Amino acid sequence: MKYKQFQTVGNEKLSSIGLGCWAFGGTWNNTEDEVSIATIETAVKNNVNFFDVAPIYGKGHSELILGKAIKKYERNSLFIATKCGLVWDKDGNVTKDLTRDSIYRELEATLKRLGTDYIDLYQIHWPFPNMPLKEAMDTLMELKEKKLIRYIGLSNFSKEQTEKCLEMAEISSYQGLYNMLERNSEIYHHKALEYRTEKEILPICLKNGMMFLPYSPLMQGLLTGTFKKENNFDNNDDRYNNPKLNGEKFIKYYNIIEELKKISYKREKPLSQIAINWLVNKKEMGPVICGAQKPEQILENISSVNWELT
Repeated sequence: MKYKQFQTVGNEKLSSIGLGCWAFGGTWNNTEDEVSIATIETAVKNNVNFFDVAPIYGKGHSELILGKAIKKYERNSLFIATKCGLVWDKDGNVTKDLTRDSIYRELEATLKRLGTDYIDLYQIHWPFPNMPLKEAMDTLMELKEKKLIRYIGLSNFSKEQTEKCLEMAEISSYQGLYNMLERNSEIYHHKALEYRTEKEILPICLKNGMMFLPYSPLMQGLLTGTFKKENNFDNNDDRYNNPKLNGEKFIKYYNIIEELKKISYKREKPLSQIAINWLVNKKEMGPVICGAQKPEQILENISSVNWELT
């Protein structure tokens, strides 16, 4: 395993491959809790120490699964990143809330699900209009002082919002959409993005020594090179609703994948490893948030760092 260090997270050695826990919440088809736990255990045994999750993933289920899987390991050997700001009611209706009281309630529930008394990296999941930004930043700094969280991160914030937060609090990381095909994307699924990763956010991270955490490094599986030209998902799979993975937009990406496969064949490496290696070798990249539903998938992701692209 290759490790990366950033001053904004105390120069800790973080695995260049992280495990994203989104799918453990049941977002994609055929997710079984026992297999999810085995996948997490396989990651730990193979020196992955960075895990990214969020309360909203499966409405608490992903955090529960991660908590069950890590309880046998020394807590200080793992770096757990989770999020706040997206809450749901008893009927499952999701709203955005960054008030002090809500953040405290979210953190309390998260700590219980994960079975820990602190979070390494606590990130605001999504910004929204008229959010109480100062109240949120003050609250996160308060939680840091109380040692309930160690570091503060942002996710999906605009350039202007990020710069404003940097004036109000100690920001250690930024998580955003980034992969070979989505370098300055305007949308994620149907959500409009208020930032352009390569043009706006990566320079801020370099300037401030922050680590950038790329999510969807394989574009939800497209960069594995295994998708067919059509009919890749049924309507129980969240990717069925992603406009980039269906219809005319998908054909454009599919054709690019066919070209990228030529590099894959030449290097005799899976296309997924080409895509991850490309990210790992960028200086500002922190752990690449790789999703995996099975142990063999995380093992293949880990193998991405055993060689280098020119």
